[in-house]
Amino acid sequence: MLAKADPSQKLYTRMRLWEFSDQYVVEPSDGSSGSCLSISRLNGSMNLLDEILSSTGRAPKIQTIFGVVGILKLLAGSYLFVITERECAGSYLGHPIFKVSKLKVFPCDLSVKNSPEEQKKMESEFSSMLKVAEKTPGLYFSYDFNITLSAQRLNDLGDESRLLPLWRQAEPRFLWNNYMLEVLIDNKLDHYMLPVIQGSFQNFQSTIGKDTIDVTLIARRCTRRTGTRMWRRGADPDGYVANFVESEQIVHLNGFTASFVQIRGSMPFLWEQIVDLTYKPKFEIVKPEEASRVAERHFLDLRKKYGNVLAVDLVNKHGGEGRLCEKYANSVQNILSDDMRYVHFDFHRICGHIHFERLSILYDQIEDFLVKNRYYLLNENGEKIEEQIGIVRTNCIDCLDRTNVTQSMIGRKMLEIQLRRLGVFDADQTVSSHPSFDDCFKILWANHGDDISIQYSGTPALKGDFVRYGKRTSQGIINDGINSLTRYYLNNFVDGTKQDAIDLLQGHYIVSVSRDVASKKPQGKVDAVVSFRLALALILMGFVFAMMSLRRVRYDIWHLLFSLLWAGLSLAIVGFVKTNGRAFCNRPRLHKPPY
Repeated sequence: MLAKADPSQKLYTRMRLWEFSDQYVVEPSDGSSGSCLSISRLNGSMNLLDEILSSTGRAPKIQTIFGVVGILKLLAGSYLFVITERECAGSYLGHPIFKVSKLKVFPCDLSVKNSPEEQKKMESEFSSMLKVAEKTPGLYFSYDFNITLSAQRLNDLGDESRLLPLWRQAEPRFLWNNYMLEVLIDNKLDHYMLPVIQGSFQNFQSTIGKDTIDVTLIARRCTRRTGTRMWRRGADPDGYVANFVESEQIVHLNGFTASFVQIRGSMPFLWEQIVDLTYKPKFEIVKPEEASRVAERHFLDLRKKYGNVLAVDLVNKHGGEGRLCEKYANSVQNILSDDMRYVHFDFHRICGHIHFERLSILYDQIEDFLVKNRYYLLNENGEKIEEQIGIVRTNCIDCLDRTNVTQSMIGRKMLEIQLRRLGVFDADQTVSSHPSFDDCFKILWANHGDDISIQYSGTPALKGDFVRYGKRTSQGIINDGINSLTRYYLNNFVDGTKQDAIDLLQGHYIVSVSRDVASKKPQGKVDAVVSFRLALALILMGFVFAMMSLRRVRYDIWHLLFSLLWAGLSLAIVGFVKTNGRAFCNRPRLHKPPY
């Protein structure tokens, strides 16, 4: 049977937050009889109260909250993260799954006023980043079910583990608030510690004949090398890769539960693509001599966690991507075996921009691996009758658009195999044989891809129309163009600050008074955008004056000189921007090595 939380470790599902001038008090209001939690607004210290007492005569502000996400300590103050709005995203095996609609940060920083001026300034810079953190997309949680683990790993939990609080059962890789829970852990506040994941939760229910089928798709984003599209590429020296996401497709039918897990992640060696105002910055391989060692570490970790591995590489064979493709193929040569395979499939060359049905060519190459490594299956008595013993790891450059199209194809094929096993499909039936069911499945994967893409790139996935409708559409191509331009803007002028906020939340940058935060004062988002807009205005003005002068050449030959002068000035500014593009971009400000 799949594990759920021990009732004695029940989390509070609804609370009241009292805002006093000197403290915040969190009071359970879901019928529980637990103690209230007091958090000092001076320094974030915590203690439990049997009753709420105010040390001032002022009436406190009171609001309902639905979870304590954690506390983040900065230089002089601490910051309380709570869920102020939630929505039910669906249910999984009878357990409601919620999505965070609104995350709010409450400062516990009254002690800052007694700090030195430089420290106040640094605290202000850090705390401003938390406003970005409040807008973190794709956060999900459950009060009584562990959604950080796949169905197979949940079933493998021992009896002792099932009695633990949810946060202690959780998989640290996918626990988004792992770092922020540390203060609550130190204070032994199990009833307040709500595990949160970043990813996606989609499900639908449909009928085929007499059978009602419940399909769920969960994405779990790894926090080890999390970040934004251009500021987190490749792997770190330990083999943790950017945009690593575990996707689990779960089918519940007539008491049977079938699960299939696949993963995506950036190419596992050190490489980067630093923004510089060009539409597609060049790829740079960092420490190429380390590539084989890093890749070996990455795949060793995957083997331990998932079993056999099939790496599907979708990048171009030629051009800038071709260099990465070659390095990837070479770096895994020494670890290839029957249990560790690498398959390259040049998605753009074979499928182009419209012929995605040609992914059947890829499926023919990997079908034997999928059949051999199977999927997880429980019968109506909760007994394991099938186990998944291998994983498909898919990547393109971003691990978004091409990857999502490919993973949806693999998910479709595995669903058909499962439904044939359970007697729903005949041998020649497919998902597309049932239009209503097919439409729901397409939307499931399209939304899944959009959620993952928004978290990493800031926009919905490209090529999403094929996943959603089964074909490319003119509107989909237009949307791709708009989303590509939006990504360009976000990558160059927004994501640096967002990356800093992520690093703070995940504990990848530990704040310290002694650390040099921004001694060189690199440009922030506003400075970068203003500089770029000024340069763009000067370029446009120069070309306008050049055209005006050209139109007057027939009256006065001197206007030809003025025209050349204005045109030359515009071209000089263009050259300066191109040469110094990185200076105009919004870059992460926290001083730390990129790997």
